Amino acid sequence: MAESQLVHPPLVTYLSMIALLTLAPPFVILMWYTNVHADGSVLQTFNYLRENGLQGLIDIWPRPSAVAGKIIICYALFEAALQLLLPGKTVQGPISPTGHRPVYKANGMAAYIVTLITYLSLWWFGIFNPTIVYDHLGEILSTLNFGSLIFCLFLYIKGHVAPSSTDHGSSGNIIIDFYWGMELYPRIGKHFDIKVFTNCRFGMISWGVLPITYCIKQYEEYGSLSDSMLVNTILTLVYVTKFFWWEAGYWNTMDIAHDRAGFYICWGCLVWLPCIYTSPGMYLVKQPVNLGLQLAIYILVAGVLCVYINYDCDRQRQEFRRTNGKCLVWGKAPSKIVASYTTTTGETKTSLLLTSGWWGLARHFHYVPEILASFFWSVPALFNHFIPYFYVIYLTILLFDRAKRDDDRCKSKYGKYWKLYCEKVPYRVIPGIY
Repeated sequence: MAESQLVHPPLVTYLSMIALLTLAPPFVILMWYTNVHADGSVLQTFNYLRENGLQGLIDIWPRPSAVAGKIIICYALFEAALQLLLPGKTVQGPISPTGHRPVYKANGMAAYIVTLITYLSLWWFGIFNPTIVYDHLGEILSTLNFGSLIFCLFLYIKGHVAPSSTDHGSSGNIIIDFYWGMELYPRIGKHFDIKVFTNCRFGMISWGVLPITYCIKQYEEYGSLSDSMLVNTILTLVYVTKFFWWEAGYWNTMDIAHDRAGFYICWGCLVWLPCIYTSPGMYLVKQPVNLGLQLAIYILVAGVLCVYINYDCDRQRQEFRRTNGKCLVWGKAPSKIVASYTTTTGETKTSLLLTSGWWGLARHFHYVPEILASFFWSVPALFNHFIPYFYVIYLTILLFDRAKRDDDRCKSKYGKYWKLYCEKVPYRVIPGIY
């Protein structure tokens, strides 16, 4: 059973899984509908559903279409080809509890740049108009919704019959196995890593492509681009570019190294991410806001600063690990705890836990600038409607829950050393508060 579900009481975990499996897919459609067809008004959508009930949801649910299918398949094949063919440095992931160490090709930044240049070139030379993506967005999300459920079923079956590594197993419960996944590192063949594709290439690159799509749509619709859309898009692209600059570090995080490939991660990155993470920009297409130069610059600078701090937190820890603690943190030798742990195969290994720099402020301080950055790329929508802020609220809940899961996992892994670490760094996320 994946470690993730051991954090909360079993009944709470089980009920939340059922709720997400049943409610998240229609929620994506309602998010799209509210932004595109209900003037960004949650109240308007709520009143519509109250009057029309389940039939109302069925009526507004776009049918999967051939156009949507073609767009998704072309994009997926393009990203898969880039993942396999572009050159990149060989990077090793962390050693798993069973002693397995995945090997990756770090070519994410190249794939991201090639994708954006190709997408903009297709538009510039009149070969493909990105507004088609926006105009068929509902159908695309609907097709992705159903297609990704089938994909997750494939991962479930693969985990049973043809696992890629020793990092797999079943809880004995079909729903838990489908939701959390069977395999930690599923691959097709030796080189095509499924989680790198779903999380980094399909999901994260779509987070760069869709804001550009929204800009082009707004420009075609109104003949100009609002400063609010520009700020939202620049900050989003700065964040996504930061992600690919640091992609090899991401392969050491919970998403890749601890959460298995099931509905939670894979459906989340294939469907939830493209819709929910880009929703502030989706909202701004039809509800442009004029911020004025001064406010736009303030928001932009604050947002870029938050993305930089988030990056510097990860860079600091990565450098600390790479040099085995023999580096400077904020100009001084780092304070650390040398923690030993035992793998499931009985081997004793050691890890260094950083207790100074950003990591001395709180055990998961890097979540603070990440949440603030998401606020700064949402706030250009100002406060006429609630919906542009859904992502910020969702991200806050997600990261606070992840901090709790990570703490519980580390507590069981490091035992007394983790207790010592928590005494040195008492706050979990927000220094002085939590």
